[in-house]
Amino acid sequence: MSLADTQPELPRFRLMAPANPPKGFIVRSFGLTDLGQVRQSNEDHFAIMELARTMHVHGTNIHQAQAQYSHHRGHIFIVADGMGGHSAGEVASALTVMTIEGFLLNTLNRFTNLQASEEHGVMEEFQNAVLQADAKVFEEAAQHPELLGMGTTLTMAFAVEWKLFVAHAGDSRAYLFSKNELHQLTQDHTVVAEMVRQGVLSPNEALRHPSRHVVTNILGGVEPGVRVELHRLNLEPDDLLLMCSDGLTEMVTDDRIVAIIREDRDPQRVCERLVAEANANGGKDNVTVVVATFHDSAKID
Repeated sequence: MSLADTQPELPRFRLMAPANPPKGFIVRSFGLTDLGQVRQSNEDHFAIMELARTMHVHGTNIHQAQAQYSHHRGHIFIVADGMGGHSAGEVASALTVMTIEGFLLNTLNRFTNLQASEEHGVMEEFQNAVLQADAKVFEEAAQHPELLGMGTTLTMAFAVEWKLFVAHAGDSRAYLFSKNELHQLTQDHTVVAEMVRQGVLSPNEALRHPSRHVVTNILGGVEPGVRVELHRLNLEPDDLLLMCSDGLTEMVTDDRIVAIIREDRDPQRVCERLVAEANANGGKDNVTVVVATFHDSAKID
């Protein structure tokens, strides 16, 4: 599978670099997961991580700190929604997050001061991370027969120096709220979403279709071969990234998501309000929300 085969064309306006890109890159983020009102266990997992280059001074006669940190930071966000009986979904999503954490720790650290020539390398490492996690899920299931067939969606993002990289499989989602509008960055990998893309169903018909929860592309499952959807785009000051499991999008419309974000851009309060609204509307599934906002340090009070 080549990188070109998995990377869909993106809206042109998101790929255009700002005329005067800001210098300071500040990220504020928060994540929240909830059981919902119906499920007996939570099979969602999320992670928010920060990568920074560190120098540990083990010996010197100069008076200085024993650890020094680069001002360049990379920020990673992950949402995984597991599926499978007997808590197997919970195992699959947790295993995926932990596998990717370990992989990216040893690969993305060198990209915390990202150069344009390195962007393709980030995309390749993202794809490798997903494929390694997929293999790990199958390996675990082979050793524990009760876990056979377990799988998970995965949506993850890496934000660094006003660039955003997204890797995705399944029906969790990544959105970008920019210039007062909400843009869905990822496609839903489901039977019904594909029917909509082919023009067989209308978006309104899809909302009520009995097969809308049938996911066609996950990590794990019954056969290997996850397809990795990849995106790269430029960020601008005050953009907001929203990542979530379908426990949110099944219960809360995009219009309501927009209304909540427009009322309050604080990541923690946005997460809390979205989860609360999902539960108020029935909470039929676990719901996980991760929100990050991006700021120009020169404009922060």
